[in-house]
Amino acid sequence: MLPDDGETEGTCPTDESQHSDAEHRTAPHTEGTAERDDRATERNGSDNRWWIYRGTGQPLRDTGLKNVLPPPPPWRRFTGGPLASAPPSDDAEVERRLGRISALSAGPDQLRREADMVNAALLLRRPLLVTGRPGTGKSSLAYRISRELKLGRVLRWHITSRTTLRGGLYEYDAIGRVQDSAALRATHRADGRAAGDTSPRTADEEQLPGIGAYVQLGPLGTALLPHELPRVLLVDELDKSDQDLANDLLGVFEEGQFRIAELMRARRLHPRVTVMTEDPGRSAEIVDGIVTCRAFPVVVITSNGEREFPPAFLRRCLRLRMPDPDRSQLVAMVAAHLRQDASTPSEQARAEDLINQFLRNSRERGGLAIDQLLNSVFLATSGRFSGDEEALEDLVDALWHRLDGAGAESRTG
Repeated sequence: MLPDDGETEGTCPTDESQHSDAEHRTAPHTEGTAERDDRATERNGSDNRWWIYRGTGQPLRDTGLKNVLPPPPPWRRFTGGPLASAPPSDDAEVERRLGRISALSAGPDQLRREADMVNAALLLRRPLLVTGRPGTGKSSLAYRISRELKLGRVLRWHITSRTTLRGGLYEYDAIGRVQDSAALRATHRADGRAAGDTSPRTADEEQLPGIGAYVQLGPLGTALLPHELPRVLLVDELDKSDQDLANDLLGVFEEGQFRIAELMRARRLHPRVTVMTEDPGRSAEIVDGIVTCRAFPVVVITSNGEREFPPAFLRRCLRLRMPDPDRSQLVAMVAAHLRQDASTPSEQARAEDLINQFLRNSRERGGLAIDQLLNSVFLATSGRFSGDEEALEDLVDALWHRLDGAGAESRTG
């Protein structure tokens, strides 16, 4: 039985040999984290030496995840192949979402809770279900994990009411293949008539692209390729999905594999097929139409809590509740995204005042999102509103509309 949101007891590995091995192998890490960890340990009364992910905001130094991640539990071992190429980096996207490298500004209890659950998910090779209000940084967690553990580009699967499991795994462009075939045959017939050759042509003579040219893996399918190190997969807003999607995911998460029906049918003639992946310009080789992972991906599933998930799904996930950010966290986020260290004293004072106002308005309006604060601070410190404080005040009030849609109009209306 899994713990309730925010609880970490019972989620850490209990096997003593695995625990001691993890302690020995996770020692190399970023400079300056030991003192921070000691403070957290002293205040929480727990030993966090088993942590791999520490929430420092700094990438691993002088080591990599391959050197510090213990083997998985026997029931979570996968042996897929051939080994897929390493994922591309995406530093620009990570910085766009997180800002500059900085430690997670959080109280020791929250830091411990987040790090405990992330590390338990890493060790157990289980998905992490992150719940909380909109704008509390649930999606950002996937990018923090990727940055700190140097796992490359985050695969993002944005969920809507029309999302299907098949779409997350792969897409097959059957119509495109038929159209290409018809166009080539028409061209060959025209060329044949011009040359006096009216004999039919075989598929090989028509030079049709291989079937792999019409198969593209989705975010989930790409994450399940046999990578040496786990990919980070962000399943964003699963509570927006059809009722059946959570149950559909169970089999894939348990088996660590899926089948591509179109390649299965063609495997006698084409046992090895190269297909496109979710990573731009990248491809992967599929053998016998089956994709099996090697390193189970780091799966971060976010939910705004709009509906409950099936018990069977919850049983297979570790759960983390994201609280609303406090003032110190908001200050750190603004500094990371907007370079407050480079602003003038008056701009810094204005940003501080906006943060205080934001906290008050967030309580009064049922919660506001972090990007609403960032937008207002950006405008307020842009230098465009000098001497026109009333216009800025009205604009900020309009930006800080309730997330339920009420009161979105500006007061000037």
